[in-house]
Amino acid sequence: MKYYSLNHNAPKVSFQEAVIQGLASDKGLYFPETITPLPQAFFDSIENLSNQEIAFQAIQQFVGDVIPEGKLKEIIAETLCFDFPVVAVENGIYSLELFHGPTMAFKDVGARFMSRCLGYFNKDQKDSKNTVLVATSGDTGGAVASGFLGVKGVEVVILYPSGKVSDIQERQLTTLGQNIRALEVDGVFDDCQDMVKKAFLDADLKHLHLTSANSINIARWLPQMFYFFFAYKALKNQNKPLIFSCPSGNFGNICAGIIAKKMGLPIAHFVASTNANDTVPRFLENGIYDPKPSKATISNAMDVGNPSNFIRIQEMYQNDLTQFDKDFSSFTFTDTQTIAAMKTIYDTNGYIAEPHGAVGYLGLQKELQNQPGALGVFLETAHPIKFLDIVEPTLGIKLALPAQIEGVLNKEKVRTAIKTYDQFKAFLG
Repeated sequence: MKYYSLNHNAPKVSFQEAVIQGLASDKGLYFPETITPLPQAFFDSIENLSNQEIAFQAIQQFVGDVIPEGKLKEIIAETLCFDFPVVAVENGIYSLELFHGPTMAFKDVGARFMSRCLGYFNKDQKDSKNTVLVATSGDTGGAVASGFLGVKGVEVVILYPSGKVSDIQERQLTTLGQNIRALEVDGVFDDCQDMVKKAFLDADLKHLHLTSANSINIARWLPQMFYFFFAYKALKNQNKPLIFSCPSGNFGNICAGIIAKKMGLPIAHFVASTNANDTVPRFLENGIYDPKPSKATISNAMDVGNPSNFIRIQEMYQNDLTQFDKDFSSFTFTDTQTIAAMKTIYDTNGYIAEPHGAVGYLGLQKELQNQPGALGVFLETAHPIKFLDIVEPTLGIKLALPAQIEGVLNKEKVRTAIKTYDQFKAFLG
């Protein structure tokens, strides 16, 4: 498998090269040269396969021969060491819970998969190191910190916007130590992401062998397709069209879901549910991609004004609005609507949704009005405890602390405050 740059002005590379480089030399995101549908027999018998077997068959074509089959299966087994339950919320609507991993966020899958791939690629390196740069609007930082903690030959630097992540999210990325360092940026997520992209192209930093663990990196992004296969496996026997609603910030999940559909997974429709950061809903209305500075909301992990992965989605639909309309829609919701949805879900069904999941639920409800005979699945991307300052007062409840969270609450936060790219560059050395 080869990967090409979506800016079309850089050499094609292998999976290994794409993972290590993160971003192509022409600033473009990497994209697989081919997407080969899986055989129908795979889908016919998917309910008889384990999650690990499903994941291996889904990802193998994208990895190619740069990781031996046995090692790839080992990486997948270590990545998928927790459950992905599909929980009935109300008639015809399900929550796909992606928060049962070590940092209680969906990004545990991509972070664990990528860290183990990079560890394999570095196995014979004695002195050189890779430096992984990560911009986070919430959960990415903690998942990457956990996934890469202690990985040989890898240093991790995480940038996060000051005052715009929850206390628990901040603790998960600032308290681990070892090879993990955190930078608190005076700005918004887009400022953090811009610094990371600029560093990749800075000739003065080439000696650091920079790569990214954001979803711009194919090893972080592609494994996110697994969720959709697992949900289909759980709901296949109902024999109804399947709609997925993804709370969308950087658009990695929904982009991976579209890859799964291109591989033959029977998905009827995708909904990109956004908060006030409505770049994509506006694009689908007028065909103009006009990113704007991100706005702060209670669903902070989605506070992205210029979603990196949308260019990959545009590539799969040839940037043609008529193709988008066939199986892709996007809606925007306010904080007020989000809070109301959290209350409705809890009061009606006893299900505790955090703000991102509630946005996904709202988008799903809207689309199901157009397709009333379908089953709907919204992605619940993080455990409610990570947003207890919103969930508890909104629902009038007290959340129990999971063991994964208790472990970081009493640890000291260690971070460095920066404001400019020059400060960031000086920190990297």
